[in-house]
Amino acid sequence: MFKSKALTAGIAAAVLSSGLAATPASAATGTFASKTVHKAETLASSLHRYYTNVTPNGPEITPEFEARYNLTKDAIEEGWDVINEVSSPRIKRILRERLEMAVERQMRAAYYFDAVRYGEKLKRATNDFRAQYSETPSKEMQSAYFDLIDQTENYGKLVGKVYRSNVREAMGSEYILPAKVAYQLVGFDLTQFKYNLKADQAISDNDKEAALKMIEISEKLEEKDQEITNALLALFPNSAELKKDADKVEENIDPAIMEEIERLKEEIDAAFASFDLSILHSNDTHANVEKAPKRITAIKEMREAKENSLLLDAGDVFSGTLYFNEFKGQADLELMNLAGYDAMVYGNHEFDLGTEPLARFVEKAEFPFVSANVDFSNDANMKNLHSDTISEAPEDGKSYSAIVKEVNGEEVGIIGLTTAETATISSPGEGVKFEDYIAEAKKAVAELEGKGINKIVALTHIGYEDGGGDNDVTLAKEVEGLDVIVGGHSHTRLDEPVFDKTGEEPTVIVQAYQYSDFLGSLDVEFDYMGKVISHEGQLIDVSAKADDAEAMEIVNKYKPQIEEVKNEEVAETPVALDGARDNVRTKETNLGNLITDGMLAKAKTIDPDTVIALQNGGGIRASIDQGTITMGEILTVMPFGNSLAIMDLKGSEIKEALEHSVDTAPAQSGAFLQVAGMKFTYDSTKPAGERVTDVQVKGDGDAYAALDPEKMYKVATNTFTAAGGDNYTVFENAYGEGRVSEPGYVDWETFSEYVKTNPEIKEGGEGRITDAASQQ
Repeated sequence: MFKSKALTAGIAAAVLSSGLAATPASAATGTFASKTVHKAETLASSLHRYYTNVTPNGPEITPEFEARYNLTKDAIEEGWDVINEVSSPRIKRILRERLEMAVERQMRAAYYFDAVRYGEKLKRATNDFRAQYSETPSKEMQSAYFDLIDQTENYGKLVGKVYRSNVREAMGSEYILPAKVAYQLVGFDLTQFKYNLKADQAISDNDKEAALKMIEISEKLEEKDQEITNALLALFPNSAELKKDADKVEENIDPAIMEEIERLKEEIDAAFASFDLSILHSNDTHANVEKAPKRITAIKEMREAKENSLLLDAGDVFSGTLYFNEFKGQADLELMNLAGYDAMVYGNHEFDLGTEPLARFVEKAEFPFVSANVDFSNDANMKNLHSDTISEAPEDGKSYSAIVKEVNGEEVGIIGLTTAETATISSPGEGVKFEDYIAEAKKAVAELEGKGINKIVALTHIGYEDGGGDNDVTLAKEVEGLDVIVGGHSHTRLDEPVFDKTGEEPTVIVQAYQYSDFLGSLDVEFDYMGKVISHEGQLIDVSAKADDAEAMEIVNKYKPQIEEVKNEEVAETPVALDGARDNVRTKETNLGNLITDGMLAKAKTIDPDTVIALQNGGGIRASIDQGTITMGEILTVMPFGNSLAIMDLKGSEIKEALEHSVDTAPAQSGAFLQVAGMKFTYDSTKPAGERVTDVQVKGDGDAYAALDPEKMYKVATNTFTAAGGDNYTVFENAYGEGRVSEPGYVDWETFSEYVKTNPEIKEGGEGRITDAASQQ
């Protein structure tokens, strides 16, 4: 450390003058070896005063001490050499014992040397660490903190080997104590820093509970931090350096720690805050263009009131009024673009005219489309518009399996699903395939969750509890991860959301009836994990709303052409068609027969096993005079635009329905059924529920067979009646059990097609419904 050749030479000369110099090794004898060992002993003894005392400057290695230590070390090595040359075992043993005592003294000096050298190294590390007090806490400071603790502990072990306690105490004061004070002063600060890092990681891991726990610990440590600082200052009241260091910590490290705690709290509030989403929805509007201006008024009002909103349509914009017949969805689309829809799923009726009109509809849309279970890859019109992917940046006028929409900084996944019945109840063409809706929904959910999206909406056109093989109730129960199902197809009026609790997370199901009568509104609150924790929904009756001015301009652009079409001739009737209220609600009429015949014919094109058709008398609103039948007259007869439904009923259920049909006869009832494919007799004088005496079902040709109470029959009717309208609880039960399929097809359109191709219209009844009491 402080080498001095001159000093070493001087000490060596002093040893020589004392007669302790060695003779040549070749003259080694017991006497020579003894003198050599004696020299080592003398030098080793001279080290004693150095390693047992502390200089006024503290522990240090003076040049004289270092020179004497080096001579001693060399003398001991020489001693071992000459001892090995001694032939007498006894003398060799004695000399070894003497030299080992010298070695022990030399080792005491060596420990002192090491303690001072490593003490100086510890002092530098301590000062380097203290220099960081002017900085903010960091991982580098944390690493230096632990390194200093390790160095101090290791140095303490080394000092423990130093010979005298007074020297050990001096080294502790000089080196160990400053290091301990240095790391203890910020020990709790850096422990807080550690827990803050853990809180940050917990936030990244979406572990709110752990993050809050880490913050709680960190805050409690702040009090401990102040206590240790005050204790150190009290223990060393005269230390100007400690006071200066404490001030630095208070100015830099303490505020940074507390600022980080506050930042983490804010991040926790933001990261784990609940999220409110409002979904405005429509479905099965079926070209009711003239109602759209009121719906758009409702949309604008709700959007102004709801900050975080999505506007979704669950399909079947096509088919239902003359607006579709004439404009193939383009009038509806212009209004939807005005409204600002965010997404739409394909309904079965979007395929009624193949995919060419659908492709034009998609291309001109100012919003994207979704359907995960429709394969367009082999369809010439749609394959370039649809991508079987999940898009995080969906383009308007394009179609995807699912999309991701950002709503006020939160990502919401929207999956589309279309009923597989479309293949048989519409006309998609051979190039379009419909895949399993459950499997495709699970696949899309997994992919969205893989992207970190935990709020997922299924936009579906599969029916609420539709009996066609796919429906929203089943979807909610079988696919985990769907938070909301916005549905269509079954024309279900869900005045309040349905809350399905199957699985780990619940699912909210909504549907907004039909024909733009309502705008659905759903408010959903998600927790930070994307779980629905509250919801509230309603159907807004748009009939009371004012017409939106911009929307009316669009409607008025298309309306004149529709008025012209209403005057167009559809067919000719050689006889008057009886739709008088007091007749269609009490007895068989030729108009009732014509309507049910058309309904049955249409149903058979969908399901050839359909054998019966039923039409409630309340759904027939006017008669048609003999002569030309205009489109306007047809719309007057059937103004409600009810759609086709096909029920699976036991014979006993059909008889129960017929009993309800005539339970008030001969008084008028809107529930009175006009029929096709069957005939029945009842006695209005008998008690209600016991009036139907005979029911015959038409088979092939003109043959009839008695209704079998246990046999299942396919029965066509309209969706109003199938859902239990006019108090048909027997139909309502079948509907609830999923025994009703809803292919759609609006009644007036079905009727128009039928009368065009079936000109043989009969006058009066055909004996389909007979009141035995009237025959007496």
